[in-house]
Amino acid sequence: MMQVFDWPITVYYEDTDAGGVVYHANYLKFFERARTEMLRALGISQRILLEQKLGFVVRHADIDFFHAARLDDQLKVRSCIAELKKASLTFCQELVNPEGQLLCKALVKVACIDNQKMRPQAMPQSIILELTKSDR
Repeated sequence: MMQVFDWPITVYYEDTDAGGVVYHANYLKFFERARTEMLRALGISQRILLEQKLGFVVRHADIDFFHAARLDDQLKVRSCIAELKKASLTFCQELVNPEGQLLCKALVKVACIDNQKMRPQAMPQSIILELTKSDR
């Protein structure tokens, strides 16, 4: 599977509650952005997939919170593919600070679907090939 993909995240005021701590739902947004950028780095355009009536939807998320992220923190989302199936991917994602401290971790399963029928569909072989290249 693909090696770890790192994506920088800055915590903005809009990401936090009144105390300057990241609101729990926003960690999912950070992870979503990192997954999108990981696919983009592989040459997989979600816009083009949508034009082909395909899309990725979150099927399941398991998330653990360890330490709070705060306003103005410069963080990194580390993402890798933990499992690849014919019509789904499971990402392992971690939010870490510059010292490498784990703030939050999630396993996120996304399913490939036919956007018109709203049913699972096998991923195109070209995507599977990009995801399984071992030299990345």
